[in-house]
Amino acid sequence: MSKKSRRIAGAVILGVIVGLVATACGGGSSSDGAEVKWAFSLPTSWDPVTSRTGNDINTISLAYASLTRLDAEGNVEPSLAESWKYNADGTAVTFSLRDGLTFSDGTTLDSQAVKAFFDRGKTQDDSFLRDQLAGVTEVTADTATDVTLHLADADYQIPYLVAGRTGAIASPTAAADPQKLSVWPVGAGPFTITDFVAEDHAYFEKNPNYWDAENIHIDHFELSVAPDPATLVAGVQSGSIDFATLPALQSKEAEAAGLDVTVKPSLAANDVSINLNKAPFDNPKIVEAFRYAFDRQAFVDVITNGLGSTTSQPFPDGYLAFNPEIEKLWNYDPDKASRLLTEAGYAPGQLSIEITAQSAATNRAELVQSQLKKIGVESTIKVVPPGSSTWQSEVYIAKNPQLATDGTIGRESPVQNLLAVYGPEGIMNLSGPHASPEFTAALDTVRRTPLEDPEYKPRLWQAVKVGVEQSPTNYLFSNPWIIVSNPDLKNLNILPSQVRWEGVTVS
Repeated sequence: MSKKSRRIAGAVILGVIVGLVATACGGGSSSDGAEVKWAFSLPTSWDPVTSRTGNDINTISLAYASLTRLDAEGNVEPSLAESWKYNADGTAVTFSLRDGLTFSDGTTLDSQAVKAFFDRGKTQDDSFLRDQLAGVTEVTADTATDVTLHLADADYQIPYLVAGRTGAIASPTAAADPQKLSVWPVGAGPFTITDFVAEDHAYFEKNPNYWDAENIHIDHFELSVAPDPATLVAGVQSGSIDFATLPALQSKEAEAAGLDVTVKPSLAANDVSINLNKAPFDNPKIVEAFRYAFDRQAFVDVITNGLGSTTSQPFPDGYLAFNPEIEKLWNYDPDKASRLLTEAGYAPGQLSIEITAQSAATNRAELVQSQLKKIGVESTIKVVPPGSSTWQSEVYIAKNPQLATDGTIGRESPVQNLLAVYGPEGIMNLSGPHASPEFTAALDTVRRTPLEDPEYKPRLWQAVKVGVEQSPTNYLFSNPWIIVSNPDLKNLNILPSQVRWEGVTVS
């Protein structure tokens, strides 16, 4: 067994042991105050440095606060840092922390702690933040509350970047044991963990020392792995679940049961990921044929029950980075796709591929399969068993599939999201390390542009266009947040980038 495998196995075992010990000590017992039971997913790691997916921000932010955060419009606002300022040429940004911040282990959250977190993100062997922090050359603790990120080049995206996992500061004391931190978070967020059992649940209590604690009205929080989607509505009816993400086709059932169904915009975009490193996609003609193979509106109608929208890029319509010109590049044209396949040397029925899909998203894979059939491509579906770690290792790390149905829930920074889906080390770039020099140059141009500069949006749109054109992956549709909840849960705080719990009340 490799060193990395032993570490992962040890983390899972330790998670179970920690959960059992906490339960035996009374951890996880219900408080007398407001309680919420959220059926969702557990993060890939409770340590922001080794957390591996954008989806983790929803659960990481229960225990951690980031330097900044996004508001409902996607603008950056203060969090742990009450302000920030760039130097004259954009090559350094200083964040000024709030006074009196502490971690849930009682240690001080000051500039030295922030420096230690970023240093670890850049150097720890299994860090998943190295790519995001590649442009940070040094971090200095200037005063007790001022910390500066020094940059290799001008980068005005940093306040966005640190609004998510990349800026979710963990206790340096706890990080001395990174294996334990991966299963037992120690941050300065709205809640403090009391019980954790790997692959099952995590329980929390309100953190009275959270900087925005006055807006947290939940005393006890239970996060559990979502059950079979078919049982979600019954679970909310019975009271075993208060809040869950609902498959679109069940929204009418939930409403009929008297439950609250909330539909809100999200940054999620779903795709057919294609691997240039695997035959037959090393043939440009086949990649081009697949550009015309998919009826995007059918995915909206079937998968989102008409609640989503089509997109040919990793951003939804209405978002700042969405470039409308991209939507005109490739129309659905199965006849043209078939002709291109013939030119590539494949008569109808001669080309066969394997579609890799998560067990919870086989309907997407089946729709892909049926649309490929129309252009003369045969296919089989390989279903990856439940469990985020399996998908991580098979798709994001090993990059084994020829083709996979996948998607992004977005990132706080549009540049960060583009790096994740198209960058040479991007976790969702199935064709990694493929990334054209033109794409990386376009991203650098965006980074060097202040957000208030009139050229920022056109340059961002150009980077998106270059990214889409140089990648074989086909984005298909965007789906909104569809939430079913107990009617007693009020003032839901569902942002496009994540679910948050400030302001939420239980009547």
